[in-house]
Amino acid sequence: MKNYIDEIVKRKDLLFYLVKSGLKAEHRNSFLGYFWWLLDPLLSVVVYYFLIVIVLGRGGENYAVYLVIGLVVWRWISSSINSSAKSILRYSSIINQVYLPKSIFPLSFTVSQTFNFMFGLIVVAGFLLINGTIPGWEVIYLPLIVLITILFLMAVGFVLGYITVFVRDIDNLLTHVIRVFFYASPIIWTEQRLPEDYSWAVDYNPIAVLVDAYRDVLMYNSQPQFTGLTTILIVSLAVCVIMINYYRKNEHKIIKAL
Repeated sequence: MKNYIDEIVKRKDLLFYLVKSGLKAEHRNSFLGYFWWLLDPLLSVVVYYFLIVIVLGRGGENYAVYLVIGLVVWRWISSSINSSAKSILRYSSIINQVYLPKSIFPLSFTVSQTFNFMFGLIVVAGFLLINGTIPGWEVIYLPLIVLITILFLMAVGFVLGYITVFVRDIDNLLTHVIRVFFYASPIIWTEQRLPEDYSWAVDYNPIAVLVDAYRDVLMYNSQPQFTGLTTILIVSLAVCVIMINYYRKNEHKIIKAL
């Protein structure tokens, strides 16, 4: 396994190339180009704010900040999962010609979407400034929460990237699964509106735990729930180790399936 990881490290130039090309491809033919990295989350906030607050008359105090944090984090998670799941299939022509560690492809999409998330944080900062919300000292936990999220997305990406090679229907099913998680997580709705009998949907939902952690340190000036974050960290690390070892042993099966 150490040799396999060393091989990934040796291919870091390829990883950087995949990340760079993936970022360029997102808005290659658009007029506004990279400005969409800021405009996308901003427009999402405007649409949902109009729907929830103006049309339905719900939301509450500081809902705009609550909404933008949830949507920016969700956009990062959903786009990373979607792109990582299709990553190996997307580069099948390269894989069939040259030997490369296959796990590098889902990893590259996780990194590229993390870069997009950094631009989303600029939008979050803008909303915090306009709303007059100043994060407290708890913001020092933000890098830790980002790191745990990256490990979580890497774990999910490794699993889905591998499975999708053999079960192509996963790609179609994933759209509906992600939609379920969107509505099962406090992205656009507040936890106060959740019936007590369904509190487990948040307590045992890793996406809900992560989204709440960002709101805690950026909006509520409180410490995140370390129990949930620690659980996600440990499970994600274990899955990453298991999957990297699994890729190492079964990469020949990936080539045959492609």
